[in-house]
Amino acid sequence: QVQLVESGGGLVQAGGSLRLSCVASGRPFNRDTMGWFRQAPGKEREFVAAISWAGSSILYAESVKGRFSISRDNAKSTVYLQMNSLKPEDAAVYYCAAKRLTTSVTMDDVDYWGQGTQVTVSS
Repeated sequence: QVQLVESGGGLVQAGGSLRLSCVASGRPFNRDTMGWFRQAPGKEREFVAAISWAGSSILYAESVKGRFSISRDNAKSTVYLQMNSLKPEDAAVYYCAAKRLTTSVTMDDVDYWGQGTQVTVSS
């Protein structure tokens, strides 16, 4: 059974930092693009960041460029999202995602989703 399990969410003050982790299991993910999406209340789910299987290609949403950093450790089947200089508008449920067997970082088709982790940013 394929699983993506996120952790690291929580409450942080504006300007603070959080590091999200996503552990993948159930199949090899070392040839998959991994990414993060988020969904705030009343809004559609939106793309945040993606990283190719080798880490050679990375894509960020404009809204997080320069503040967030995505990375992965294939030996641990884990992808990370370092979030710095957090703003109240970053508050959302953050979802880990995987797109199978591709080198593209355009995550228009996601094969697997995590259950999400809540990030709350106080002003």
